[in-house]
Amino acid sequence: MDKKQRIRELVDILNKAAKSYYVDAVEIMPNIEYDKLYDELLALEKETNVVLSNSPTQNVGYEIAGELPKKAHESPMLSLDKTKSVADLKSWLSDNKALLSWKMDGLTIVLTYRNGELAEAVTRGNGTIGEVITNNAKNFKNIPLKIEFKGELILRGEAFIKYSDFKRINDAIEDADAKYKNPRNLCSGSVRQLNPAITKARMVYCNIFNVVRAEDVDFENSKAKQFEWVKNEGFDVVEYKITDSKNIESDIAEFESKIVDNDIPSDGLVLLLDDIALGERLGSTSKFPRNAMAFKWSDERQNTKLKYIEWSPSRTGLINPIAVFEPVELEGTTVSRASLHNVSIFEDLMLGVGDEISVYKANMIIPQVYENFTKSNTEKIPDVCPACGSQTTVKKDNDSKVLLCTNPDCQIKHIKQYALMASRDALNIDGLSESTLEKFLSKGFIKSDSDLFNLSRYKDEIINMEGFGKRSYEKLIAAIDEARHTNMARFLYSLGITGIGSANAKMIARYFDNDLDRIINASKDDLLEIEGIGEVLANSIVEFFGNEKNIVNIKSLRELLIFETEESETKDIFAGKVFVITGSVEHFSNRNELKEVIEKNGGKVSGSVSSKTNFLINNDTTSNSSKNKKAKELGVEIISEEDFLKLLEE
Repeated sequence: MDKKQRIRELVDILNKAAKSYYVDAVEIMPNIEYDKLYDELLALEKETNVVLSNSPTQNVGYEIAGELPKKAHESPMLSLDKTKSVADLKSWLSDNKALLSWKMDGLTIVLTYRNGELAEAVTRGNGTIGEVITNNAKNFKNIPLKIEFKGELILRGEAFIKYSDFKRINDAIEDADAKYKNPRNLCSGSVRQLNPAITKARMVYCNIFNVVRAEDVDFENSKAKQFEWVKNEGFDVVEYKITDSKNIESDIAEFESKIVDNDIPSDGLVLLLDDIALGERLGSTSKFPRNAMAFKWSDERQNTKLKYIEWSPSRTGLINPIAVFEPVELEGTTVSRASLHNVSIFEDLMLGVGDEISVYKANMIIPQVYENFTKSNTEKIPDVCPACGSQTTVKKDNDSKVLLCTNPDCQIKHIKQYALMASRDALNIDGLSESTLEKFLSKGFIKSDSDLFNLSRYKDEIINMEGFGKRSYEKLIAAIDEARHTNMARFLYSLGITGIGSANAKMIARYFDNDLDRIINASKDDLLEIEGIGEVLANSIVEFFGNEKNIVNIKSLRELLIFETEESETKDIFAGKVFVITGSVEHFSNRNELKEVIEKNGGKVSGSVSSKTNFLINNDTTSNSSKNKKAKELGVEIISEEDFLKLLEE
């Protein structure tokens, strides 16, 4: 290929990848691949003296998008030149002192203080124009809103979400497809949006890494003294160490030893000259400042053999390729799988069973396939979906090819229904989380509701699945056997009928004396006789049981279950009464348990306070919470758990 043509091709590829990553928060290319292509482009530009105006070697940042106000930066925010060679750092540093610090992987923010107060916060944007996010920044966990210094102060820092908080937020999301991909994307979305409450809830931090201006402050020509001064004003600064060319190698090794326990996302180190005046004299290129250099980790790579490609369907219809290989040790952990992200990357690697491949962890965290030495190209894209057996199709998405299942009724697309059926208030199958269900569905273990109770047919496959084992399998089967014993209300709720929650499922079951056939054959008029059932819900129930496919499913499922009649403890002492529960509970294990007691005694539980509410249960009866305020406005009685228990005894 002509070198100039290759330059145009590389510029196009890299710009698309950068836009996808920074604007759309979608990674279409592994970081190591981006760096490799970037270095190739840089070498070609030097060799040919051809540099296109839109080359990523000349432009920085992402294209501004969204509805936030825009603001031009006082001085351009340039990216850093980078190297993976310690020798290069030594040569660049020469006889000077420098600050070695983490290269944080978040969102760069410019903070401006005037008269001792935070006046403005702006994102890096495209390096020239950023987005104003002042109200969001006021909800960062660790930046002061007021400081002692009264002159104009302009700081640059990195907004980030800690790995521990990222894990906590993701663990609370049951939907596997809704989980966030990495802390950087979550941080970007949390900072660049219109609701400051979201920023606050997401636990965003900001560590300072540069002082742009501090009016009339003498830092004695030292960046280190700048950092100390900033710390004394109440800011957190990036962790750093003063180094020189003699000690830099051991200092880099010290930072590297902390990677495993470092809670702040990082993708390398930064070396910043301590001498402020020298840095100013050196100036900058069109893209890079000359007073700092980024050091990217040389990813540890291991060679291994490809065992097979696993094609994993997801509820969105995407079927994602995963490379499964002989286990290797990488960055202190055993790795045997790596996502290939999409069909384009799969095809580029030309994979086949038994191929010798090189694997690494991007930023020492995410397993990736770096190279295929054998390139047998024998692995083919599947024609049918592994979950349902329907035809697949390859489509273009975001400049990459992806594989899709064409079946709108593919079982894995109905994972929400299976998750509902397994949930605590339904059939209560402990251990069948959404992520586990997705694995079972993708392997074709579950094709109907009744298959949830026949998983023992796949004993060997489940035991050998990643994250499972004999003990996990036995616990799951025990939970399934226990879930076979249920009651009519739980069963009715588990069917996922639109509008049927656990509360009205109990009312319907009670009204029809727990007789499933009577419930199935109930007319709209029959259902309207039940207090709390209106026309919309009655129509929904009749329509559901009028579908022959649903009846066949119910019949096969009921044969696997043992229905137990709940002993009626109903005293109807709360008949016609509506309760709302808020705050923490002390006398019950959780709010659901309190809710069950209310319903067993004839009452109803609502999620919000209205004119129909009789009691608001809140142990902090004097709080100024929104529900307490609403209750006071409407004259609703606010009671504690102690008060509720007294009502129960009357």
